[in-house]
Amino acid sequence: MAMYTNHPVSALPTAPPRETTGHLLLRAWCVLVLVLALGGVGLVNAVGPLVAAIVVACSAVVSAIVWIVVRPPVAVRRLPWLAFGYVAWAAASISWSAWPAASVLTWLLLAITTFQALFIGAVLTWRDVVRAVASAAKWIVGLSLLFEVVVSVFVRGPLLPGFVVPSERVDPIVYWSRDNLFDGGRIQGVFGNANLLAAVMLVALIVFAVRLAAGAPRRTLLIGWMAVAAFLFVRAGSATAFIAAAFVALVLGTVLVMRTARRPGERTRWYLLYAAVGLGAGAALWFGRDALFGLLGRGADLTGREGIWADVVARADQHPIVGWGFSTPWIASEPLIDGWIVDHGQTVVQAHSMWFDAYLQLGGIGVLLLALVYLAYVWRSWFFAVDRPRWDLRADRPHSPPTLLPTLIGALLVVLGLTESGPLLLWGWMFVVLFGAKIKQTPLVGVGPSEQSLSIERGELQRPAP
Repeated sequence: MAMYTNHPVSALPTAPPRETTGHLLLRAWCVLVLVLALGGVGLVNAVGPLVAAIVVACSAVVSAIVWIVVRPPVAVRRLPWLAFGYVAWAAASISWSAWPAASVLTWLLLAITTFQALFIGAVLTWRDVVRAVASAAKWIVGLSLLFEVVVSVFVRGPLLPGFVVPSERVDPIVYWSRDNLFDGGRIQGVFGNANLLAAVMLVALIVFAVRLAAGAPRRTLLIGWMAVAAFLFVRAGSATAFIAAAFVALVLGTVLVMRTARRPGERTRWYLLYAAVGLGAGAALWFGRDALFGLLGRGADLTGREGIWADVVARADQHPIVGWGFSTPWIASEPLIDGWIVDHGQTVVQAHSMWFDAYLQLGGIGVLLLALVYLAYVWRSWFFAVDRPRWDLRADRPHSPPTLLPTLIGALLVVLGLTESGPLLLWGWMFVVLFGAKIKQTPLVGVGPSEQSLSIERGELQRPAP
């Protein structure tokens, strides 16, 4: 006799909901945009600045069209207005710039980067943002390793930008790859610069670790990606990146400790303790830099950076309020830049410090605006990481791993900005705008109008946890 029951055990199994094709394509496009930001220098080395500029401009047009079609909800009052202020001041500097053509070109790059950051934050949820950054990082990790392997196995010698094999020995500073993969030397990946490779590999390690903590699928494969990124990070041999990694680890430990606070005022003791540790570590780093950088194989003058800083400040002091005009990076063909500061026979195209660079280009006003941008970003990302998610009277909800990403990336950018100008352009500036805007628009992961209307992960809206 046939038996019928409503017991769930007898129910037919159903396939898990799938993401729509449109959403998969949207996230894939965002991954491509992030790849262009993370590996933009590699694109320039591969196809030249003109083709790279065309690709970047076309990507902005496509993103604008997609934004119009998707029409994600955006709270205008919660946009990153301080970042807009910096961009606006950079645009205004074109009127008095000593290198107007360079100012226009580089400002367009800044504006496109800002727009793309807002676009990604508007069309993706928090979890999708983390997944997209992780996917883009995998592409850069894989391409960098593949590039070095191909050069060492097939070219068997140095390679110049544009895939040109040099006919004679030139200064290694101009090489795209130095063919050091198998001889133990520093490798440069697709960037042609070991410091840039190390910084992006640290970004990859951070986002992979966040994904791992969030319970990402295929964990073994993800651990493999982390191992490759760690290998490239170590082989890049960047002293700044090693120090940044230590600082990121310190910030992570501090966040985890702060999350354990249960009573008002309990965090204050930890803040005082970490402030004392931070000041002590900073003093030890400065006064003991001779020994420290000697251990890392670098000079106490930070590989010539102190001399560059002195030249930059001397010129910046001539226009201390408004600066000489925006140009990030510097354009080597400009008469006032060409041959001004030379390293290994090549014109230097950055101040090797985002603060000195901002002072040179935009004066004290630019430095103030940049400081406000970073202060707001660090402040919001910090409490985004340490505070429990809360939208009602319940105060015991668990923390979400994606909330760690903005503050850890911020820690990396703060340290990197001391000796590099990278945080002012491409992925550095993109992450500041992307995460800063996303935190303001949706301060809770999975909660809020934009998160719920755009969340298609697992085929359904993300709802607040009960």
